[in-house]
Amino acid sequence: MLRIEHYTKSYGGKPAVNDLSLHIQKGEIYGFIGHNGAGKTTTLKACCGLLTPDSGDIFIDGISIVSNPLEAKRLLAYIPDNPDLYEFMTGRKYLDFIADIYGIGAPEREKLIAEYSQALNLTSDLATPVSEYSHGMKQKLAVISALIHSPRLVIMDEPFVGLDPVASHELKLLMRRMCDSGAAIFFSTHVLETAEKLCDKVAIIKNGSLIVSGTMEEVKGSTSLEDVFLELEGKG
Repeated sequence: MLRIEHYTKSYGGKPAVNDLSLHIQKGEIYGFIGHNGAGKTTTLKACCGLLTPDSGDIFIDGISIVSNPLEAKRLLAYIPDNPDLYEFMTGRKYLDFIADIYGIGAPEREKLIAEYSQALNLTSDLATPVSEYSHGMKQKLAVISALIHSPRLVIMDEPFVGLDPVASHELKLLMRRMCDSGAAIFFSTHVLETAEKLCDKVAIIKNGSLIVSGTMEEVKGSTSLEDVFLELEGKG
């Protein structure tokens, strides 16, 4: 579903990501782990077409995000770590706006908005202007708007930051349900315990370079993901 092939991106001559290759299959929840500044966000933004690679390419279900960006973007959704929403709209108007963009009919959008807003406990706030939302409420709205067109690939940057424990639990259930239906999820997180329990596969990046990737069992072995991460961070 997502193929990153030899992706390289530099800023001011300094590599932010260096020759990164990863393959995320349909049905997989794939965690992306690394310290601040390791290159996670740079990679995620490139996967959804917000950054252009200096070299390499990225494919969404076989479609290049570089050469066919519009076609590729129709298949994915992106949830940034700090959602930038239209704050003059109410939550409901914002969701209707997103549904209109993707051509989602009234019956389907009503069903999905009701389902997702109830799961994330946002139903009673949909009539409120987004300008009055807390960070956590904006995060919930961003999640609903990302899922409303049933994307085949969801890219998330620290999706659990700002969510209360109940909403965080519900998001995990939604993520697993999506992947069980054949979608794929690629997300970054600093919450290693969550990644260990939730992810099918994981990749650890350090200073822009991939240092390990594979199934959770292959990466962590008989220890914990936290122990593996701390050990790898201490090298080099």
